[in-house]
Amino acid sequence: MERGDRQPLVRSPSSSYRTFPEGTARRLDKEYLRSLHNKRLYLAVFAAVLGNFSFGFALVYPSPVIPALEAHPSPALRLDQHTAPWFGSVFTLGAAAGGLSTMLLNDCLGRKLSIMFSALPSALGYALLAGAQGLWMLLLGRVLTGYAGGVTSASIPVYISEISHPGVRGMLGACPQIMAVLGSLVLYALGLVLDWRWLAVAGEVPVLAMVLLLCFMPNSPRFLLSQGKEEEALGSLCWLRGEDTDYAREYEQIKDSVRKQVRKLSTGRCNMKTAKSIHWATPEPPSGCQVVPRGVLTSCSCLCPLQSRRVSCAELKDPFLYKPILIAGGMRFLQQLSGVTCILVYLQPIFKKTSVILKAEYDAALVGLVRLSAVAIAAVSMDKAGRKILLFVSAGVMLVSNLTMGLYIHLVPASHNGTVANATLASSARLPAEPTNYITLIPLLATMLFIMGYAMGWGPITWLLMSEILPLKARGVASGLCVVVSWLTAFTLTQFFLPVVNAFGLEVPFLFFAVISAGNIFFTGCYVPETKGRSLEQIEAFFRTGRRSFLR
Repeated sequence: MERGDRQPLVRSPSSSYRTFPEGTARRLDKEYLRSLHNKRLYLAVFAAVLGNFSFGFALVYPSPVIPALEAHPSPALRLDQHTAPWFGSVFTLGAAAGGLSTMLLNDCLGRKLSIMFSALPSALGYALLAGAQGLWMLLLGRVLTGYAGGVTSASIPVYISEISHPGVRGMLGACPQIMAVLGSLVLYALGLVLDWRWLAVAGEVPVLAMVLLLCFMPNSPRFLLSQGKEEEALGSLCWLRGEDTDYAREYEQIKDSVRKQVRKLSTGRCNMKTAKSIHWATPEPPSGCQVVPRGVLTSCSCLCPLQSRRVSCAELKDPFLYKPILIAGGMRFLQQLSGVTCILVYLQPIFKKTSVILKAEYDAALVGLVRLSAVAIAAVSMDKAGRKILLFVSAGVMLVSNLTMGLYIHLVPASHNGTVANATLASSARLPAEPTNYITLIPLLATMLFIMGYAMGWGPITWLLMSEILPLKARGVASGLCVVVSWLTAFTLTQFFLPVVNAFGLEVPFLFFAVISAGNIFFTGCYVPETKGRSLEQIEAFFRTGRRSFLR
């Protein structure tokens, strides 16, 4: 371990990298954040999260479409109790494949180009859905849109976290979830007036808009630095922060963090004599930029671009790498086990089976609106209340709502809750809702409460923390791995959700989800660090040194 790495995280200011600036340095940091121009940053984030809008749109596409296809006059397109689960779940299988490929794409193409690449399978998938003449076209269209969603799930949060500064990173980190929720809400709304084919055509619009806007956006400065492209990185940061700001200090912190990772990961690969040959040079600033940082890491035989070397098995034994990867992967696993994907995909059939007092189509749109409001609240409060407190509240709300839903279905007689004992969940989507009692509002309120709880914590913060805590060296690969874990879990749940409901009853999955929500509380308290107000370099320093002072 380097001498600088052994120093405590809280220490007096020095010319080297400071993990926790104090006194004058802290005041200067606040002044710097206030001086930044965020309009271009917001534009870049908006361009990227259009991919999340498309993802949310495609994810819940089966909700209004399954009932329509179950009643379709053509046998080639008609869904039954065996094909309906595949139509709902195969999207997540494509998303897992997308996350797997992003382990390579994120580091080879970069974050921005990976997002743009996702437009190709997404556009093709929507085209297949719109012109489907058989079941194979429907399933292939779902796989392709799912693949695109997997790529954006792994790339967009990383891109946003790497171009954002600590002052707004929490708020902007919630934007992917906000746009995914907005995409789902728009799908529910359009499903009230559009045929299922035209819904697929509408899905093409955000995809094309995303590609067009991203053509004019910069790549991540951290990614460019890890590739050894110092001038491009400086120009990117200059464009994002504004030419008249002191962006050079932030640039030096990023550069110093990359240098430390290079040195740490180069241990054993190059001898000390080579390591001591590191030298620094001051580059010319990009066109239009006035402030020049002290220096940029340049030539050294052992300091090749950071992302050009793959993470080895030996390096994974380093807590600096495996701890954040396990935390991020564990959060994505528990996020899906809480049941959110199953509930969103089968929302209308669930409401039909429990015969809520409103029509299932309107219930779904209402839940989408509640979800959007909760994510917006989380975005505003994330940088003030902190990540962990919102995760605790979120898991607690999901626990109560899932327990309420499970106990309601189990205890309330079928004549009151409207469930049909001998009907499958998929076939019950075709039955008219005929509530006999206002007690049938309970499933709607419990679902709204669950979606609100999920959307204010375990929804957006899981994505944000994944992009925050993963080290730059492994960020591209590890983010893809986390997405694979997430969507393989989602595929398993959505594939077996309907068979379990038909065999054991609708209450069993919800009681299982309640147990998982309780586990989420335990996991948050024991393993999740608080990252509010910390730069990505400070977070990496915590995992590099293991100092608990980071959490105070």
